[in-house]
Amino acid sequence: MGRLMERISRDVTHWTGSSWAFAFAALIIMVFLIQRAQNKDAMAIQLKLNEIVAAIEGASNRLIDVEALSENELKTLSKHYRQLVQMAKQDIDLTRSHSVEEATARHFRKAKRDV
Repeated sequence: MGRLMERISRDVTHWTGSSWAFAFAALIIMVFLIQRAQNKDAMAIQLKLNEIVAAIEGASNRLIDVEALSENELKTLSKHYRQLVQMAKQDIDLTRSHSVEEATARHFRKAKRDV
């Protein structure tokens, strides 16, 4: 067991001092640097989108900080927006709907008028 550990230690020491190990370490560091830059960019974009949602009258403030929702909550929200799209496809003016609730209420009002 002692000889095996000694051999592994010698091989690891030899490999970590090689050019391949240096290239691997540099590659890993570059990945972390690139990911950090992407995280910063993504956060800036989210903040800009949050500001737009907060500033637009009629926009759903529930979308501010939507990236903090769980995956299941995002799936539920996505389902609601797919429903909104289906209702909006029935409207001539696609810009009229601002929220699922508003679109649902408008859809039912239209249905009552048509009867």
